[in-house]
Amino acid sequence: MTTLYSGSLLPLAVLVWPLLLGLVPAIPRWRNRALLALPLAPLPALGYALAGAPGALFVPDLVLGVYLAPVPGAALFLGMTALVWIVAGMHAALTLPPGPQAGILTGFWCLTLAGNLGVFLAGDVVTFYLAFAAVSLAAWFLVVHERTPQALAAGKLYITLAVLGEAALLIGLMIGVAAAEDLQIASVRDALPDAPLGAFAIAALVAGFGIKAGMVPLHLWLPVAHPAAPVPGSAVLSGAIVKAGLIGMILFIPVASGWGSALIMAGLVGCFGAALWGLTQRNPKAVLAYSTVSQMGLMLALVGAGSGNVAYYALHHGLAKAGLFLCVGAVAAAGTARARLLSMGVAGIVALSVAGFPLSGGALVKLAGKDGIASGLALGLTLSSISTTLVLGWFMLRLAQQDAKPDHQPVWPHLFAGTATLGALALVVPWALWGNVTGFQGSYPLWPEHVLAALWPIMLGLGAVLVVRGRALPSHPPGDVLALLELLWVREVQVLKDPSRLRQNATKGHRRAALRFLLRSRRADKVLQSWPRAGFLLTAVALAFALLIGLAD
Repeated sequence: MTTLYSGSLLPLAVLVWPLLLGLVPAIPRWRNRALLALPLAPLPALGYALAGAPGALFVPDLVLGVYLAPVPGAALFLGMTALVWIVAGMHAALTLPPGPQAGILTGFWCLTLAGNLGVFLAGDVVTFYLAFAAVSLAAWFLVVHERTPQALAAGKLYITLAVLGEAALLIGLMIGVAAAEDLQIASVRDALPDAPLGAFAIAALVAGFGIKAGMVPLHLWLPVAHPAAPVPGSAVLSGAIVKAGLIGMILFIPVASGWGSALIMAGLVGCFGAALWGLTQRNPKAVLAYSTVSQMGLMLALVGAGSGNVAYYALHHGLAKAGLFLCVGAVAAAGTARARLLSMGVAGIVALSVAGFPLSGGALVKLAGKDGIASGLALGLTLSSISTTLVLGWFMLRLAQQDAKPDHQPVWPHLFAGTATLGALALVVPWALWGNVTGFQGSYPLWPEHVLAALWPIMLGLGAVLVVRGRALPSHPPGDVLALLELLWVREVQVLKDPSRLRQNATKGHRRAALRFLLRSRRADKVLQSWPRAGFLLTAVALAFALLIGLAD
């Protein structure tokens, strides 16, 4: 008798439940109230995480054999993800208007959630790729929900990078699977360094995961999408969805083979560079987006260093950053000076925790992150508190200037309760988990040297906030690298329209070569505009690539 499955059905229930709730809008009488299902969708995941993420499941006849097994740190990742999606779902149900668009959002919200949870439960490559594709592609509907020109433009950029990321992942995973003995993630990771085209495959995986994780310079969708998305969408994008790229790095990138140093360098550049560029933003959500790029840079650096406490760091960041985004909504809904002051107070406390204020949850995760890493990176982790304090201080200044939304004021108490809950969890949960996760004594964070090491960067950062507060800082639209690419594209278009512009300045051989390349590119573009030809070309390239893998194998 054929066995349908072996193991526990609990991991499957975590994924199936949100998919079932995503079908609620299909029932006409429930469609207008579909948003009420959003806070319910992550509940099985939360219970599973609180139970310690027990059990695994193997379904041999589903797809190529679905294997659900919690990843390292799964309870921390799943618990954080579930809490963020629950509170953000409550915020969405209270603030977003009912109607057809709400039904569409509900369906894709639940699909995105299932994918977000799935990447922390996937034990085989196929299951992981399907979950990653779900969280990556379905999140487009969260970005474009409001259908404004800004949202549609941001959605166009988001989906373009998401598709490119999926293509890069597919290439990298195909090479890894061809060299591995089976489809288990650990087998593929171990086979990658010695596989034919292995270095290319790892680079493709770093790019694919880096796009989702906001790794510089692949981060440009984050500061563009966050201001355009509704507040609850921004909260899950920054708090939970970016962690899909982080877990991909943890699971697939063999950092011991030299790629760890690359992640450390890219992470540190993103950590400090994004924080400073955040000072050029005026929209508080855009400032928070650059802060997310900065914090994700720190986590990527810890992944590159082989730290075992990345999930612990991600837990705090997810709770705190989602709380900060929801604070934007709470401040906007505050109808009185008292309500506004309370909302700003929660935002300030959570911001200090992200920066690593002594004895806060952020201070604990930073202290844990320093364990077992090189002294230079540990110093970078300490110094990052300066830049984080600066950019989040700037966020507070911008948030204070945000106007209220009268239509949201009646639900402010509920919004504030959810936001304050996430903020409190960000402060308390790291303390509750400290001993079990790190193995250190409970008094370790109280040692005077640790308190002082956490305090002086915060003080310097607050001093820097006072300095920039009275200065007219430059203002740039979100997207930094995108703005540079647009500038280069404008120049290219000008050359294509009038090639003599380049001929007049072509005093060197490489400029003449550039002219020929641009003119040929224009002709190629006309050819590729015919989709049947382009489709045939893409099919031929895919077949040639598959043949190359087969020959290399």
